[in-house]
Amino acid sequence: MSFTEQFDVVVVGAGHAGCEAAMASARMGLRTAIFTLNLDLIAQMSCNPAIGGIAKGHLVREVDALGGVMGEVADATGIQFRLLNTSRGPAVWSPRAQCDKALYRVKMREVLEGQKNLFIKQAEVVDLIVEDVSEESGRASHDAHLSAMKPREDGAPDSLVRKAVRGLKLRDGRTIHAAATIVTTGTFLNGLIHCGEQQYTAGRSGEPASVLLGEALKRLGLRECRLKTGTPPRLDGRTIDWSKFEEQPGDSDPTPFSFRSLGARSADAEEGGRASHDTPPFARSAKDGARAVVAGGAWVPELRQIVCHVAHTTEETLRLIRENVHRSPMYTGQIAAIGPRYCPSIEDKIVRFPEKTRHQFFLEPEGLNTHEVYINGMSTSLPMEVQAAMVHSIPGLENAEMLRPGYAIEYDAIDPTELDRTLRVKSFDGLYLAGQINGTSGYEEAACQGLMAGINAALAVKGEEAFTLDRTEAYTGILIDDLISKGTNEPYRMFTSRAEFRLHLRIDNADSRLTPHGRRLGLIDDDAWAEYEAKQARAAAFEKLLNVARVRVEELPAELLARLDGDAAGVRGQTFAQFLKRPEVSVEEIAPLLRDRLAENGEVFSGWVAAMDGILLDRRESGRASHDAHTSESMYGAPGSVARLPAWVRNEMKTVETEIKYSGYLDQQRRSMEKMRRAEKRAIPGWFDYSAVSGLSSEMKQTLSRVRPLTLGQASRIAGVTPAAVSLIHVYIEIQGRARVA
Repeated sequence: MSFTEQFDVVVVGAGHAGCEAAMASARMGLRTAIFTLNLDLIAQMSCNPAIGGIAKGHLVREVDALGGVMGEVADATGIQFRLLNTSRGPAVWSPRAQCDKALYRVKMREVLEGQKNLFIKQAEVVDLIVEDVSEESGRASHDAHLSAMKPREDGAPDSLVRKAVRGLKLRDGRTIHAAATIVTTGTFLNGLIHCGEQQYTAGRSGEPASVLLGEALKRLGLRECRLKTGTPPRLDGRTIDWSKFEEQPGDSDPTPFSFRSLGARSADAEEGGRASHDTPPFARSAKDGARAVVAGGAWVPELRQIVCHVAHTTEETLRLIRENVHRSPMYTGQIAAIGPRYCPSIEDKIVRFPEKTRHQFFLEPEGLNTHEVYINGMSTSLPMEVQAAMVHSIPGLENAEMLRPGYAIEYDAIDPTELDRTLRVKSFDGLYLAGQINGTSGYEEAACQGLMAGINAALAVKGEEAFTLDRTEAYTGILIDDLISKGTNEPYRMFTSRAEFRLHLRIDNADSRLTPHGRRLGLIDDDAWAEYEAKQARAAAFEKLLNVARVRVEELPAELLARLDGDAAGVRGQTFAQFLKRPEVSVEEIAPLLRDRLAENGEVFSGWVAAMDGILLDRRESGRASHDAHTSESMYGAPGSVARLPAWVRNEMKTVETEIKYSGYLDQQRRSMEKMRRAEKRAIPGWFDYSAVSGLSSEMKQTLSRVRPLTLGQASRIAGVTPAAVSLIHVYIEIQGRARVA
């Protein structure tokens, strides 16, 4: 008799998507198992050892706001933090953290092992258990039960019998039964590595590919595509002449990813370090691990911080690449898959931009306890001897030893138009996909998909309504909508330019947008919710204060007075809210003038005032290294002085400032958002026949029949579908509806 196990939800793959999916399902009370080929490589950073970046930081903030764990683990293991794009508007500010690659894995494993209802398994998944489910009989499938009670909304055709995935088969002979299965296989499906003329099967360097599972997915009949990504060489830092490179330090007053990292300090102070006494180290949550000292009012990371270095290619580097580009698998035809347009290999850069005489790259340490250095910007699949010569052509790297060569990897992915908005495969009940298998690139894109798939798998098992996000609510919603509506023929990367309403979708208000959803779903605990409510109370009280308190010209800093261009008299008596609407005025400059008024408001601003005064709020962390270099002394004594606010206080104040300063633009965006929501409410029934719509081109009929959009709004965003076509569909919904009734 074969050995079998039963779970509510099973997750295949323990990368960034798999970890978020498994954590979400388990936190929502479902008995969950996550399967990985190697327990020691959970949440492995296969490429660069960093989290966040432009637009990617927005996704991490959204994952965190919903109750995911990536942001907290990044805060706990970050060794350099930078807030990018601060010279531009707040809509495009994005956090980024260089992480300790090994510690990130360790911390994420601790988080998973400490989660109730979650079981981690090392095994190879080779097949899926597929059953026919009768919607009339009401047997087995929660999805079938729901679909029998109401019309299908996923665009799949009506059917009395549907296919359902009911678990996994393992290589060791075990059978795992589950109501929902989430596949997050990354680059492992039929993965093939290329390094020059050499090629071999692998999921990533040193790990086997998932060939049997790849073939099992092909048997499901889903549309597939072949994609490619790559990684650069790694160097031995001891063989680098660091004096030849420009230093790139992190922020002296860093901004954490997680909204809960700052809240953890107050909980630690109030509870006397409860978690470290009552909970064994292996069972602590990410929040416990991310507790940090708050010195001089600033959040200080737990780990020692490092600097990265900036370097550039030379003429010799370019010559070597040009002379050997014919040996690159991308140009020999050895690789047929399509690579990421926005993260090209170094040889691709040289070919595509021949006018550029040099290219920038970054030397990024992979951790505090290793000398391994990642060359960000030098992804390549050139032969090893060319890679070595290329590295040695750069001043400072003449003697550098290459620990690992760069390589390209091509792998199977599923056409994401096979999915509905919950990331469930439309033609199979109980099967969800997340991460690179859906055609995306990047840890952050994978994490947000994993979280959404985990949430919806859990809700489906419970028989509850699905949870989705639209384009007006989150970058996560934009990513999923782009994938299921348009598909992708190259690895999809998130950009802020993909958002229609990016001023509304900022990193600072991700919690306001999404944390109430996370609380309702059971992903936000009481402590995190209390901190969220306190933050919202501070914002509301600060906005009220700004609308009441009036400007005293004699208190304004001299620099600010000079920028008013002789209009000092015009601002006398204005409220600070009116004053902030001026483009030359920032909240950092007026905050010192409001310090006493903030203190008069009692407890609501006590944290701000204490931080602004440079008080050490949390002395409970013992044995830490001195962080004096990360703090600055605040001076608020003399009228007209300007003080540097702690980053976390500044960021909270900036939220209110943005809402005031850009209120006209935000109101305009809200009206446009409401118009988009109305379009999304116009549903396209699952029975709608596009082939019967006269006036649609054959190409449009084929595309719409393949994607099967749920709403007119989604249909309008499909490439090649015109506004006139959407109007036709709207009319024919009524025509075909009347014909069905007749």
